Amino acid sequence: MVDIHCHILPGLDDGADSLETARAMGEMAVADGITHVIGTPHASPDYAFDPQRVKERRDELQALFEGRLVLATGCDFHLSFENLQDIRRDAHRFTLNQKNYLLVEFADFSSPPSIDQSLHELHLAGLRPIITHPERNPLIRARPERFYRWLRQGCYAQVTAQSLLGRFGKAAQEMAGKWLAAGAVHFLASDAHNVTSRPLQLKEAFDWVAQTHGAHVAQALLVDNPLAAFEGRPLPFVPDLAEELEEHRSGSRRRSRRKRFWFF
Repeated sequence: MVDIHCHILPGLDDGADSLETARAMGEMAVADGITHVIGTPHASPDYAFDPQRVKERRDELQALFEGRLVLATGCDFHLSFENLQDIRRDAHRFTLNQKNYLLVEFADFSSPPSIDQSLHELHLAGLRPIITHPERNPLIRARPERFYRWLRQGCYAQVTAQSLLGRFGKAAQEMAGKWLAAGAVHFLASDAHNVTSRPLQLKEAFDWVAQTHGAHVAQALLVDNPLAAFEGRPLPFVPDLAEELEEHRSGSRRRSRRKRFWFF
């Protein structure tokens, strides 16, 4: 399996706090059947993103796992004004494995109206935004019509594997399951931070998806699509997006009857 979202690189953010912890996370990944991991520290107002320092941490950790685990770098890109200014100057310093896919993280406490335009600008720059853990964001859950619109505009979605298993609460689990059934999920990733509460494991989620949606979907979300992003290729699995969006109108929920499809 391939993990495109992981805070394994030590001493950079709220993920691994030491090389020893990072090494333990790597051993956990190998034991779980993970072959590739992209270390994606936060790039946010709370955590300054230094590509050179990120690369040094990656190289240090890769030396401990040569031949057993492939490590690359990227970031958890916070959609802030400063980051958007920086990415205009040098986009690939932020992207997954320095290709063309970008993890995009939204704040939990505010959702500015400029998000649509910001995502559009990322597309114009030749990037492929991946919205990270939308099922855990209460603002996105409250307004799923915006999430669906972003997907129709060409964004992708990455759900946290453990959300499907109920480890981020019932609301996140239910929304992750709904979006998976609706064809609105393109990646499952660990978003691991440690070896206890946020472990670097995917196999349990792989088995759950295989049992509930078929082995081909599990293979797509945890192997084929993540590997394509790792290598900078088009995604091989982009399901039709079912029109299961519930819109709020006049204080009541109404299900849209029209079904739309993506064409690539």
